[in-house]
Amino acid sequence: MTPNLPDASPVLNLIEAFRHSKTMFTALSMGVFDALHAGPATAETLAAQLGAKPEALARLLDGCAALQLLHKREGVYENAAVAETYLYTASPHSMSGYIRYSDQALYPMWGNLADAVREGTPRWSQNFGLDGPLFSAFFRTPESMHDFLMGMHGFGMLTSPAVAAAFDLSRFRRLVDLGGATGHLTIAACERYPDLRGVVFDLPQAGAIARELVARSSAAARIEVVSGDFFVDELPEADLFYTGRILHDWSEEKIDRLLAKVFQRLPSGGALLIGEKLLAEDGVGPVAANMQSLNMLVVTEGRERSLGEYRALLTRAGFHQVEGRHTGVSLDAILAIKP
Repeated sequence: MTPNLPDASPVLNLIEAFRHSKTMFTALSMGVFDALHAGPATAETLAAQLGAKPEALARLLDGCAALQLLHKREGVYENAAVAETYLYTASPHSMSGYIRYSDQALYPMWGNLADAVREGTPRWSQNFGLDGPLFSAFFRTPESMHDFLMGMHGFGMLTSPAVAAAFDLSRFRRLVDLGGATGHLTIAACERYPDLRGVVFDLPQAGAIARELVARSSAAARIEVVSGDFFVDELPEADLFYTGRILHDWSEEKIDRLLAKVFQRLPSGGALLIGEKLLAEDGVGPVAANMQSLNMLVVTEGRERSLGEYRALLTRAGFHQVEGRHTGVSLDAILAIKP
C-alpha cells in the first residue's frame, strides 16, 4: 500500500526555477527581444540574424513563449508586452542591464553559494579574481556601467513611486538621495511633492546618466546631481536623507558610521527614509527578502534585516519614531526622525 505523500510541487518547481531564469537570460543575451522589437519573425529569420541554428533557436523561442515572454502564431514570434517593456534594451523601463548582470555575475557566483555559507564572504574573488570595489572592478567600461545602471533604473521605476508614497513627506523641503544612482527615487519624490527639492548624490560614474534621466522629469528644475562618496565626503545639506538598497550592502560597523554621519547632518525634526526589503521578525519570509539576503551573502558584506533590526540600528544612532511600511512592491520603506 502506497503511503500518502506530501505534494512534491515545491521541490519540482525549484528544480525547474533556474531553467526558467536561464532561458530568459540566454534569449536576452543573444538579442532575441531587441531583434523582435523591429517586428515579428520566424525562427529561421532570427537564426540567420543572430547566428544560431534554426531548430535549436526555435526551442529557445518556444520556451520563451511558454514563459509568456513571446507570442507565437503560425510559426511567427513576436515580443509580448512584458518583453517589449522590460526586456527590450531601449525601453525606458528596461531591466535588461540588470538581467545581463544577473546572468554574467550573479548566476556564476550563486554557483558557489555553499562556499559563501561556509566562509561567510562574497564570491567575487573566487569567480572573477576581483578584490576591489564592484563598480571599479567588474564594470570596467562606461558601456557596462551604463547598462547596469539603466537596468537598476528599470527596477527603480517600479519601486520608487511606492516608496515615495509610503509616508507623508510633504513637510520636508530638501531631499538628498545617498547613492542615488540614476535618480529614480528623487524624481518620484519631487514629482509627488511640488515643494520638495532634491539632490542625487553618488559617485561620478553615475552622474552623467542621472543628469540625462533627471532632465526628462517634470521636476527637473528642482533636482540637482552632485558627485561624492557618502563614506568619505561631506554630505549635502538636507532635512530628509534617503538610502535605497544601500544599507543592505554593508557591515554593521559601516552602517553605524553612515547613520552617525546622516544624523549629525540633519536638523532637529529631520528624517532618514530607507528603502529595503523587510524580513519578518523571525527571519522567515517574505521569500524575496530571504533570497535577497542570500544574494547579499554572495555579493557583498551585508544582509537583509527585519524592521526590529533596523529600529535597533537607528535608535543606536540617535533616531526615534522609527516606522516601517510594506509598500506592495519589491522594496519596503522605513522612516526615522531625528528628535
